[in-house]
Amino acid sequence: MAAGSPGGGGGAHALPYGGQVLVLWLAEAELELRLRRTALGGGRFGGGSSGAFGLRGRRCDAAIVCCGCAAHAATGVVLPCVLLRRRKGSEAVEYLLLAVHGSNRFELCCRFELDYELKEDVRLLGGPAVLWRHADRLFYISPGTSTVLSPPVQLSSVVWAGEIEGEGTVVLGVRTARLQEGEAEDGLSASDRAIWGTEFFGYAIEAQKMLASTCFMPHAYSRVVSSAYVCKSEMLKKQLRTSVVAVTHKNQLIWFQDGHPKGVCELPYEKPWSIKTAVTSGNHLLFIVSFASGNVCVVRSENLQVASKWQKVKSVLVDDFVGCGTDQLLLLFKDDSSTDLLSTFKITDLGKVNYESGINYKDDVPAAEGLQENGLLTIQALEKRLQAGLSSVRELQQHLGLKKRVLIESCRALIDLVEERSHILPTAKKEGLVSLWDDVENPPHSLSKEASSTSKVPDHFVEKLWQRVVGESLVVGVKLTESFSLSLSDVSLSLVVDQDFSSISPIIECRNKIIKLNKAFSALSVSSCQIEPPPKKMKLDLHSKNDLKKQVHKKCSKINLEGAKTVTAVTSLSPLLAFHCVCCVVLLHAKKQKHQNDGLQKSKKITLLCGKVLLSLEDISDGKYSVKMLRDNSYCTGSMEDILAVLAASMRFSFQIQSSDFTLTSVNSWLLGEMECTPFKECHDYMFCHKTGNVYSTVFNWTLKSPFEGVLTLFCRSLTVLFQCLHSLTKVLPPSCDVKLLKSGSKDVLTEQLALALEKEMLTSRTSLSSKESKAENSLTRQNEPGKKISDAPVASLLDSEDKVQQFRMKLQNEREESVLNMNQTMNGALYQEMALKLAEAQLSSDMIVWRLNKS
Repeated sequence: MAAGSPGGGGGAHALPYGGQVLVLWLAEAELELRLRRTALGGGRFGGGSSGAFGLRGRRCDAAIVCCGCAAHAATGVVLPCVLLRRRKGSEAVEYLLLAVHGSNRFELCCRFELDYELKEDVRLLGGPAVLWRHADRLFYISPGTSTVLSPPVQLSSVVWAGEIEGEGTVVLGVRTARLQEGEAEDGLSASDRAIWGTEFFGYAIEAQKMLASTCFMPHAYSRVVSSAYVCKSEMLKKQLRTSVVAVTHKNQLIWFQDGHPKGVCELPYEKPWSIKTAVTSGNHLLFIVSFASGNVCVVRSENLQVASKWQKVKSVLVDDFVGCGTDQLLLLFKDDSSTDLLSTFKITDLGKVNYESGINYKDDVPAAEGLQENGLLTIQALEKRLQAGLSSVRELQQHLGLKKRVLIESCRALIDLVEERSHILPTAKKEGLVSLWDDVENPPHSLSKEASSTSKVPDHFVEKLWQRVVGESLVVGVKLTESFSLSLSDVSLSLVVDQDFSSISPIIECRNKIIKLNKAFSALSVSSCQIEPPPKKMKLDLHSKNDLKKQVHKKCSKINLEGAKTVTAVTSLSPLLAFHCVCCVVLLHAKKQKHQNDGLQKSKKITLLCGKVLLSLEDISDGKYSVKMLRDNSYCTGSMEDILAVLAASMRFSFQIQSSDFTLTSVNSWLLGEMECTPFKECHDYMFCHKTGNVYSTVFNWTLKSPFEGVLTLFCRSLTVLFQCLHSLTKVLPPSCDVKLLKSGSKDVLTEQLALALEKEMLTSRTSLSSKESKAENSLTRQNEPGKKISDAPVASLLDSEDKVQQFRMKLQNEREESVLNMNQTMNGALYQEMALKLAEAQLSSDMIVWRLNKS
């Protein structure tokens, strides 16, 4: 808003900015716009720097239209702005919008020409931008538009223009009443417009849309309001909430809240034309009203009463001129005896701050007292913030200490669980926590109960139990018959050391693989299950103390060949050889799916005892369990167990080989010649390397997709062997070949597996919740059985003595407490552990597939 008299003029203009007063005027001789910064000191305004902006033309052709402060769109900094008018001919008028930077440098933001002079409702807005009214139309220009725009609205006056959060620049104006078809407003608003003939309207310039004007002021006030100021605006539940103060031609100040009048004040003078606000010490909100006669009054917002008034005022400015942290009013009075705009003034906040020109305030004692008081209040506020910060730090330290204790206690519980020792957890109340299950809970399933789920596999399920020694690994395989109906995706093997060898460490690092043999295509299809990602932890299975002691597990592989299912477990051999002779129990773990009435599948973990394997150093030295791969003409005659053992104990790598210029016939020649490979008699597509040295026992599979592309799969004992094979291969490949390492298998297969795993995870969660709800309902039903109601016993017989009355009260209290517990539906600790374990297993399966998919 312009900071001067209505309509501006050619004289000096004063503008508040950052506690200073900027004086702008046009110099006649030099034909330039001049700026002088002044600040309060010693009871007067003086000192400061100056700047100038040169103009062309004649002095009489230039004038200052208005000045004000606006946010610069490029930097977001609020800068002083001034709008200049300059005539270029008999009719054309040029306007210059300038912004003043801290170094007193003038920046030309906008330049535009009109065929008329700006006289009505001229406003400076953020951007900076200029908004005005002419011929009942609204016009707008900013550095972003570069040209004058005219929104499609007609209006008779602008009562307010400014920024509203979420809407941008908004204009609140008055226009002739109209009712658009389909316009949804209440009947009262329509009647207001019909009676008074005018209405308020709100228009968002950037969004180019109309706003609900009744959230500012009722239409009935549109004929009397001359100026308004939006003190507060916010969007709540998609509805604009406002607090507006307005002055009227009836010499009234009215405060509106969300479009409804909340208070009115009779003004002491006639023709109020502008209103602004100030927040003074004590957080008091003041309304400053200027009148066309040059008078000013101040109204307090607390009681809507006139607090003070002045006459013959040229301009009133609002800023922190004394540096106390709150606003003061600077009243510039008319003085015919002086040309200095700041010669006669008064500074006040209607409280402790009071300055008048012509009085010498030594060392600005009142200002210093105000600064000292303000500094004391600031220190007190900072001390409170510091205390609150220290309190937050102490709370965080206590929280971190609690987390540390919980983690330490969890580690101790886990160690005791692995070592089969009982562990008593501290109560939640001791640590100031809330328990997630009952304080008195059933003890978890004991190891003996868990062992009871271990059952002997029927003889017709186990076709063969075998073992092989491959390098540094022991491979144990269980061949199952076709009648074994469980899915291999949920099957694994564990090797558990017999109880007589309890001193062996139960944890041995292992890798997992899934191997599938498919003879229908005369090939061996191998899909590798990668090592678990680093954050994953190894899951241990606990068994009965009486039967099984320590777990040695496990490198698990699963094989499917012509309906026969073979599951293998691979573990390190060297820890077992230290005891010369070790007996291991072979356990098969599986999940049995059981269909329920609601169509969901409930999985039950079962453990099947497959038998025992005996391992002695003497047998290994004699080569009893060694792999025997012999040449028979052009084939390798190793048994199927030997083939499976080699594949399970080896590392698998697949490479895609492409050649754009030559066929890849040299690869097959290299396998048969340089590497001395012969195909397995059982699976012709896989070749066994008989070459002496480190590469011996390496298995190759070469599959051609086209004459120029193929996939080479290697099963080798170590990375050293892999590098030796690749080094030999590169010597025979064409120079233009591209060799690429393939990871984790087909993305299509992994994507399908991920979908199935996520579906299983969802079903597990639903089944667990359904189980919990049904158990709670059953418990509540049992509690409300007829045999347990108080009404079953004659009440009169229970009340014939004081003791019986007391017994009746106790029984009633107990049943109330049990009923409350049932209605709360708290969860038993053992049930919660079972649900959490099932859900964690399902999530672990999904995470593993996602990790493999990311690796591919």
